[in-house]
Amino acid sequence: MIEYWQKSDNIFDIYFATATFSDESIPYFPNKANTYILASFIDMPIILTDIKNNNMDRLSFMFSFSGPLFERAGEKLNYVSLYFTKYTNGDPAIGDLANAIARRERVKKASLAQMQLFAAEQPRFTFPYSKNLVMLEVEGEKTHQTDQKYCERTRRDVARKGIALNNLVSFSILEKLK
Repeated sequence: MIEYWQKSDNIFDIYFATATFSDESIPYFPNKANTYILASFIDMPIILTDIKNNNMDRLSFMFSFSGPLFERAGEKLNYVSLYFTKYTNGDPAIGDLANAIARRERVKKASLAQMQLFAAEQPRFTFPYSKNLVMLEVEGEKTHQTDQKYCERTRRDVARKGIALNNLVSFSILEKLK
């Protein structure tokens, strides 16, 4: 499937990444993997067909953006961090959230997102905040641990504004495949 996606006009970025799940999210995703392929795509139905046709034995996640908070030019994506929150698109706190994150210069893109799960066997528990996600894409030049600490400081800065963000999963980019 990766070789097919590398040639596809529907996919414009593909990354190989390791995943770190937060302790509070692990019960919702018991069949998780340690490595994932992250892909940015144009047409979701094509991707859904690809995933369904490849009989995935592990849990697959699909994140769709429901609203960009901001985006700036970047050279190299190094880290992606996903948080869940009680706030949804249209909530006044989202503006404060965007302003707090925009002050962090290494965050190249922040978006509101929704999550869908694909698995041979559905998890026992349904993740309650799948429609209330915040995705941060971070440009980094140092280690993934440094990027993780940077995201944690960003989360604390947002919390000082009274907006709680809880870590869901973080992806450390190992290699850009397309």
